[in-house]
Amino acid sequence: MLRRLVTVTVLAAASACGGSDGPTTPSAPAPIPAAEACGALGSMGSGLGSRIGILSGAVCSADRSPVVKLNMRDGAGAVGSCTGTIVMPRVVLTAAHCLDENVETVRVWPGTGPEFVAESFVHYPGFRFNQSGFDVGLIFMGEDLPRTPVRILTSRQGRVGESAIIAGWGRDENSVTFNLRAGSTTLSGVTDAVLQTIYSPPSSSVCSGDSGGPILLSEGGVWTIAGITSATSTDACNQGINFYQAIRNQSVLGFILQHVPDIGQR
Repeated sequence: MLRRLVTVTVLAAASACGGSDGPTTPSAPAPIPAAEACGALGSMGSGLGSRIGILSGAVCSADRSPVVKLNMRDGAGAVGSCTGTIVMPRVVLTAAHCLDENVETVRVWPGTGPEFVAESFVHYPGFRFNQSGFDVGLIFMGEDLPRTPVRILTSRQGRVGESAIIAGWGRDENSVTFNLRAGSTTLSGVTDAVLQTIYSPPSSSVCSGDSGGPILLSEGGVWTIAGITSATSTDACNQGINFYQAIRNQSVLGFILQHVPDIGQR
């Protein structure tokens, strides 16, 4: 049973089921100090210390970061929040389950200044929150977002034992969701469909509200998006396995290129 990681203010959160190959224990947890993980986002640590959200991670400055907060509303005004990454000046990559159900409006907040209202959004065809499906979605804006886009990693798959950076706007221990956080971890499992990590302190983990955020791998010295934060194996953020939708999956990549043929790749 996988637990999706949308932070929901009014609507009750749901769970979704799925499966994948069992991971192995990371060989080198937290290969990158949490305080340095913000650098992968083009940001600096804010000095606010570590918080739950990205567990064992650091609070980052959002002034230049391409990792943005998503605020979704349904027809009744109920609100949920997720994370996304700017991949083109007017395109944000996120998880399908953030855009599923009854979402009618998506607002994108870069972390400073006003929110931007999306013109439209789309998720992988046939995806359902409580069922299987490729967990990838795209949000389209009517104006450029004031951040530098991140490329997606298409030249290779991730490798077990490889260092990774995760980032998001997830909850802290006080249910605060207005801080951007980043942390490092190690890939513990890789399949055609998903990447996996294990929460093994000081290695970092994702939490509610981090859904749709990136897992970044370094290729040629550049941090690129290898996967999309999708789910965890337990309700608790401080244990179990984290799952990320693999970008390089043929169906996922085909969906992205269909809608954003000029997206930056590496």
